[in-house]
Amino acid sequence: MTMGADNNKNIDKFPKWDDITTVLLDMDGTLLDLHFDNYFWLQHVPLRYAEKHDLSHVEAHKHLMNRYTEVRGSLDWYCIDFWTRELSLDIEQLKHDVADKISIRPDTVEFLSWLNKNSKRVVLVTNAHPASLNLKMDKTNLHVHFDKIINAHEIGLAKENEGFWEKLQGVEPYDKQHTMLIDDNLEVLACASSYGIRYCYGIQQPDSQGHHVMSDDFVVLGSFKEILP
Repeated sequence: MTMGADNNKNIDKFPKWDDITTVLLDMDGTLLDLHFDNYFWLQHVPLRYAEKHDLSHVEAHKHLMNRYTEVRGSLDWYCIDFWTRELSLDIEQLKHDVADKISIRPDTVEFLSWLNKNSKRVVLVTNAHPASLNLKMDKTNLHVHFDKIINAHEIGLAKENEGFWEKLQGVEPYDKQHTMLIDDNLEVLACASSYGIRYCYGIQQPDSQGHHVMSDDFVVLGSFKEILP
C-alpha cells in the first residue's frame, strides 16, 4: 500500500470499522475500472469527432483536449447532454457502442458484500451523468449492493466543488465522524476531508492500464482487502 506522510493527522491508515456507520463510494476508478472512461474520452470520441467534422485525428484530439481542460472539474465535464451539444455527437450511443469495455475492479463485489453483511449503510455517490450511471449499473449489476444511489447532477455540484458534501446532507444525512469515503479523485477527497469526513481513502490504480496514484494526504488502496479485518 502507498502510505501518506506518517505525521499527517488526516490519515487513519486502518479504519475503525466499529466506528463507521456509512460508507460513501465513488463509481468510476473506484468500483469500476477507469480504463473504460479513459478509452472512451481519449480515443473513441476523438476518432468519431474526426470522422464527423472531417478532421485529422491529431486535429480532433488537440481540439478535444483543450475543450476537456476548460470544463474539467465542473458538472459539464461529466454531462452527456453537454458533450452531445458541444460535439454534435450522440455521446450516449457512443458509450453503448463500447460498453463491452466496462469492467468491475478486483475485489469490488467481495468488499461490497462484506459491507452489506456487516450492516453498513452503503451509498454510491458519483459525478456520472444518469445515462452513464444507468448503463454501468445495467452492465455490472452492482446496484443491488447500495442502500442509495446519488449522482452529483441531483445535487447541482460536482463532488470536488466546495459545498457539495454539505449539500449532500440534504438528500443523504450522514455523520461525518462515522463516515468513510473511497474515491479515486484526490480533489474530491480533499474537499470531503475539509468538510470533516473522517475516513477518506484513495485508489492506487484507478485505470488498470494507467499510472499509479501517489498522495501525501490520503492512504491510497491497491485493493479493498487492505482495509478489511
